[in-house]
Amino acid sequence: QVQLVESGGGLVQAGGSLSLSCAASGSIFSSDVMSWYRQAPGKQRELVAGITSGGVTNYADSVKGRFTISRDNAKNTLYLKMNSLKPEDTAVYYCNVRRFSRFYWGQGTQVTVSS
Repeated sequence: QVQLVESGGGLVQAGGSLSLSCAASGSIFSSDVMSWYRQAPGKQRELVAGITSGGVTNYADSVKGRFTISRDNAKNTLYLKMNSLKPEDTAVYYCNVRRFSRFYWGQGTQVTVSS
């Protein structure tokens, strides 16, 4: 069983930066993929970035070059550093752990970018 607690959301100006954290409790295995998703009003939840325990990453085209995902396996913590934020980045951001075909979700944290 995995429990995820997110922090770091808030209000920032366009062009600014923000860092999100996700603390996982319970066992996290090396095969688990940890990811950030986001959902804006009226839109489907979408993958922002994912990372394996070995540090292999992937990013949505919309955030590539601006966001950086990382994880500290010893601390069971996932991070997302967001730079050059745009109003279209405004969404609820969710932490996710994928264990094979099973998804575990955090509660979500609101990120709002003002123009």
